[in-house]
Amino acid sequence: MSIPVPEKRIAHFEKLGFGMFIHWGLYSQLERGEWTFDLHKDSIDKYPDCFNNFTAEDFDAKAICQLAKKAGMKYITLTTRHHDGFSLYDTKGLSDYDVMHTPCKRDLIKEFVDACNEEGLMPMLYHTTLDWQHPDFNNDFDAYLEYLRKSVEILCTNYGKIGGLWFDGNWSKRGADWKLDELYGMIHRLQPDAMVINNTGLSEQGKTGHPEIDSVTFEQGQATVMNREGMDKYVAAEMCQTMNRHWGIAVNDLDYKSPRQMIERLCHARKVGANYLLNIGLTGQGGVTKITEALLEIIGQWTSMAKESLYEGKPSTMVCNEDKDFVLEKDGYAYIYVHDLPLLGPKDVVVAYEKTDGDHSVRNVNRKVKSMKWVDNNEELLFTQDDDVLKYRATGYYYGTQLIVRIAKVEFEKG
Repeated sequence: MSIPVPEKRIAHFEKLGFGMFIHWGLYSQLERGEWTFDLHKDSIDKYPDCFNNFTAEDFDAKAICQLAKKAGMKYITLTTRHHDGFSLYDTKGLSDYDVMHTPCKRDLIKEFVDACNEEGLMPMLYHTTLDWQHPDFNNDFDAYLEYLRKSVEILCTNYGKIGGLWFDGNWSKRGADWKLDELYGMIHRLQPDAMVINNTGLSEQGKTGHPEIDSVTFEQGQATVMNREGMDKYVAAEMCQTMNRHWGIAVNDLDYKSPRQMIERLCHARKVGANYLLNIGLTGQGGVTKITEALLEIIGQWTSMAKESLYEGKPSTMVCNEDKDFVLEKDGYAYIYVHDLPLLGPKDVVVAYEKTDGDHSVRNVNRKVKSMKWVDNNEELLFTQDDDVLKYRATGYYYGTQLIVRIAKVEFEKG
């Protein structure tokens, strides 16, 4: 069986590689996560105050886009409406429960899309499909779906070209008829180049769910290799994860991932050909926390080093003998992503000293290797090749350097 050729929008999406997810809404003022309305009974009583106090005075879409670029991200997915039913966009009279009826009185999605376009990032619009507060969700589902379609139609017609729609919530009524043909058909008519993604949830990671889906999701999980043989269409994959344990800001959640964890997760996603969508939760009025900014800047140091192969490199049939290591191929070169290299130096200086340089190997190398070098400092690497097995000396880090994942560029002989 053959693998289908990806449509242009899907091929473009795959090359973006790394994106920012942003969760922000009225719940952000309560600083207890995005599910606080549903999980904390006292939050329901506080929601009117959140609505009446929402100014978005700290929201600077341009600055957020610049931070995303500094981190090496190529697109941003923002929550236009989350499960509490509040919209960050002008619903054009469809509902009073939107940003235009708060003290903010600004269409924040317009600001977001305009900033993305100015900064060369692709804007993706998250939209919930479930609604905890809309009366029709449980009482007249057909009427609710009409409200949902009209909401999405506004997003498709008032902001110019968008990168795609990212839906979330169908898992709340798995047996229901969500009339997706109508919803997706409308999107394709109004935004023919837009990606259509619908999160299948924690329990069904990597499942497509509908033939019009352009990318599967792996919420809070590790993406697996997509078997696209015999598929009717080529489908991309996206691994979305939080920096700590919550999507919306939660000030008492101190369990932030380390730069190592996030960089290794990004590498794993690219290893299997998936995008990595890393979430941040904005403050109640739309600011970025200091720890979020600092972590993204550190990640940006690594992506700046890796950019030659990170985005457009494709998973290779070459196989590394070291468990975490893998190979991407781009423009006739191979790029070996090497993990867990030692920090070199005398034992009385380097506390974490482990060992000296080690020999690594790659099999299924069916071309004659001309040279190898680290991309971060252009250091040439010693290597030998025996048929399809490449062995190379994986030099460790000099004192003062620890890149977490180092990349070796392999050049092959011509012909």
